Amino acid sequence: MATAKKAPAKKAAAKKAPATKVAADKAAPVKKAAVKKVAAKRTPNAAFMKALTPSPALAAVIGAAPLPRTEVTKKVWEYIKKHNLQDAANKRNINADDKLKAIFKKPQVSMFEMTKLISDQLS
Repeated sequence: MATAKKAPAKKAAAKKAPATKVAADKAAPVKKAAVKKVAAKRTPNAAFMKALTPSPALAAVIGAAPLPRTEVTKKVWEYIKKHNLQDAANKRNINADDKLKAIFKKPQVSMFEMTKLISDQLS
């Protein structure tokens, strides 16, 4: 029994020794390097910045001028908020009015489905 008590004590002492200042010094530079990589500025994807022509149905909502995808989405959201078309119970759903029904082909869509349906209306 005496040897069984001594063995765990030695293992515990051995585990504490390596987890000292040496391990902390090795971990610190790695964390600083990772932070620097994250802070790098991302360049925008050229595909998002390309001006696309909206279909006649979408042009009734956002205008006929060619716009990038990001601007099209912003203008559709402006239209939705201006006409109070977000569902009151579930804000992720958009209730379509007559102009949006021509684009969505449904009375109600989710905001995630909306972007897919809008991209089909761009060329």
